[in-house]
Amino acid sequence: MSSDTRSEMDKEQQPVDAPADAGSVDGEIDPALVDVDPVEAQDQLDQALSDVQENRDQCLRLQADLENLRKRNQRDVANAHKFGLEKFAVELLGVKDSLEMGITAASEETADMQKLKEGSELTLKMLSDAFKKFNVSEINPLKNKFNPEYHEAMSMQERSDVDPNTVIAVMQKGYLLNDRLIRPAMVIVSKQASTEKGAQLDEQA
Repeated sequence: MSSDTRSEMDKEQQPVDAPADAGSVDGEIDPALVDVDPVEAQDQLDQALSDVQENRDQCLRLQADLENLRKRNQRDVANAHKFGLEKFAVELLGVKDSLEMGITAASEETADMQKLKEGSELTLKMLSDAFKKFNVSEINPLKNKFNPEYHEAMSMQERSDVDPNTVIAVMQKGYLLNDRLIRPAMVIVSKQASTEKGAQLDEQA
């Protein structure tokens, strides 16, 4: 047998060092693992489980509170849509009553036109006051510059006595709600009048 073969056999027969146990340092057992009190460990485990359950309960309560808040907000929004005009409607009830009384008075044989006129003016004032109370403002741009943001031109007329692009008649007043346009004023706007010389040139053409 050769010397190389014997050397390999000797290596195979040499004992292999066993791996160090888990929890040991340099083959020695960690004293921290040996000194653990089972009762204390169980107490710590119970406390941890209690904390987990408490956190879970708090999370569930928070979710329930958020769901209740969401439903309450939905109800508030729905009620706002349904009854948002309630106060405005109450203000208009007096206007309606006044109109009905005016119509009744006008149908009588002894109707006094002056009183009917005064009643109509009072009714209009009531309506204007209701609009003012709820920030509904009137757009009456007569003799003002035409503004396409708030006015709608129905037609244009040649005028020499006013500047071009001036509102010379208001067919229907416009209105704003809290400074937001809800109806433009329908108007007639002036344009530059043709000169007599220009008109003659047009006829010759």
